[in-house]
Amino acid sequence: MRKDSKPIDCDVHPTVSDIKVLLPHLEGYWRDSVEERGIGSLESAAYPPNAPLTARPDFRGENGYAATNVSELSSHVFDRWGAGTAICNCLYGVQLIFNEDMARAFHRALNDWIAKEFLDRDARLRASIIVPMQNVEYAVDEIERCAKDRRFVQIMVLAMQETPLGRRHYWPIFAAAERLGLPIGIHAGSNYRNPVTSLGWPTSYVEDYTSQAQGFQSQVASLITEGVFAKYPKLKVVLIESGVTWLPAFLWRFSKFWRGARTEIPWVDRSPAEIVRDNFRLTIQPFDGPSDPHDVERIVDHLKSDDMLLFSSDFPHWQFDGDETMPRGIPERLRHKILVENPLATYDRLNDAPEQA
Repeated sequence: MRKDSKPIDCDVHPTVSDIKVLLPHLEGYWRDSVEERGIGSLESAAYPPNAPLTARPDFRGENGYAATNVSELSSHVFDRWGAGTAICNCLYGVQLIFNEDMARAFHRALNDWIAKEFLDRDARLRASIIVPMQNVEYAVDEIERCAKDRRFVQIMVLAMQETPLGRRHYWPIFAAAERLGLPIGIHAGSNYRNPVTSLGWPTSYVEDYTSQAQGFQSQVASLITEGVFAKYPKLKVVLIESGVTWLPAFLWRFSKFWRGARTEIPWVDRSPAEIVRDNFRLTIQPFDGPSDPHDVERIVDHLKSDDMLLFSSDFPHWQFDGDETMPRGIPERLRHKILVENPLATYDRLNDAPEQA
C-alpha cells in the first residue's frame, strides 16, 4: 500500500458544459445523429445547471458552469485543499437515454472525454467508469474496455435505477467488478424511469433531493437480501453523496427484521450490519450531520467501524462553506484513516505507482 500522506478526494465532478465536447469521441453515425436530430443537451434533472446546490457561486465560470476543464478542477482540489489524488465522477445525463445503442455510444464517448481532457492532463486524477445500465451486456463491455486503463478505479452507477441493483440480471456487472478489483460506486441521482419517492412524483426539487436517501437505503437492502455478497464476497460498494447519519438507524431496523425473517433468504448468513461494515463505504460530503461536533462524533461512533468513511470534497457542488471539507466533529483519531488509509484500502488501483497509472 502506498504511504502517501496527502488526502485522497474520492468524489469530484468534471462538468460537460456542452454536448459538442463529446462529439469528437462519438462514432460518425452518432455525431451525425446529434446534429440531424438537433440534440442540444443531456442534462440530468438530478443536477440542474442553475440550481444553487449544483455549484457554489465562487466556483462558477463566466458561462455559469464549474469544473469544465482540468485547470478549474485542479486549482481547487489540489492547490486550494491540498489533495494528492482525486477521483472524477462525471454526472451527465447519459443514463437518461432510452435507446440502448445510443446509450452505449454516449457512455463510451463520456469515458473517453474524461480520459483525454482530465486524466491525460493531470497525473493526479483518476476516474470512475460510467456504464450503460440500459443494457447489461453493453455495461460489461464498457467496464472491460475502460479497465485496461488503470487510471479508471471504480464503476459508477446512479442510486435510482429501473429495478433494484441486487436483481440477478445485474450480476454480470458485479462479476466483472470483483474480477477486475473495481468497487461499485453508487452515486446520488436517477435515470427518471420511475418516481424518486416510493409514493410517486414530488413537485419540488428540494423534495427530490431529500428523497435520495430512500434510494440508497433500498439499494443497500437489495444488494444484501438478493445475495450479491454471498456470490461476490470481495465486492466493495461505495455510497457517494448518500449522507451518513441515516445509516446506523437503518442498519438497526434492517438487522432486526432479518433476524425475524431470515429463513426467506438463507444465503444471508450473517447480520446485514456486519455485511455493510465489511463491504460498504461512504463518502463524507455532503455530510448530513448536526452542527454540534459532539453529536457528530457520537453518530460516527454508531457506525461501529473506523473503515467506512472516505474523504471527498464533492467539488464543485455547494455542500460546505469556506474551505472546511472535513466536517467538524470527526474524531481526530480517524482523520488520517478517512483522508488516506480508507481510500487506499477501498480502491486497489490507487496503490499503483504513478508511473504505472
